[in-house]
Amino acid sequence: YHAAIEHALTNSLEKGLQDISVAPSQGKFLQVQCQLIRAKHILEVGTLGAYSTIWMATATPDTRVISLEIDPKAAAIARENIAYAGLSDRVEIREGAAIDLLPQIADEVASGALPKFDFTFIDADKDNAWPYFDYAVKLSHSGSAVYLDNMVRKGLLAAEDLVKTDKNVAGIRKAVENIGNDKRVDGVLLQTVSEKNYDGFLLAVVI
Repeated sequence: YHAAIEHALTNSLEKGLQDISVAPSQGKFLQVQCQLIRAKHILEVGTLGAYSTIWMATATPDTRVISLEIDPKAAAIARENIAYAGLSDRVEIREGAAIDLLPQIADEVASGALPKFDFTFIDADKDNAWPYFDYAVKLSHSGSAVYLDNMVRKGLLAAEDLVKTDKNVAGIRKAVENIGNDKRVDGVLLQTVSEKNYDGFLLAVVI
């Protein structure tokens, strides 16, 4: 799938999507995380061009992904990239605001129409980081993992003044503090330095 992963990145950039996909090393790390827990059912919040989606969808031959994307243009390009990778039968992209789509998915899980998820990757608007995480836990089972990306933002997470003026920093801070006090999970916040930037992620396991 190396060629398909490279195609997803180049095709997305050529068609005007922002260069904000995960770094290649992080994409591989996501794939390995999914392999470690043998994730068959994955939820992704924020598709963009499906670069990270393809990394995760190829974790095992049985892996299935539901990915949520608010931007119709990005969703269309993502479907192209997924088709190029030969994964259209294993990846479903749902268009709309995740904050609206997640309750629908919760209803499907509650009714048995969808299984609970083994792994959730959240890479979307940061002001809703906590609601997304909260839904992810509700849609998971014991042993599932939830991964929130871009949770350090070059150290801005620690900037007290920005908590009051920057909705992204405020959203991240709220998520980190709430997750730290959440008895449903155990987690860790890690800083990273990649070929793209200095940032970090939060990884939690559902107890």
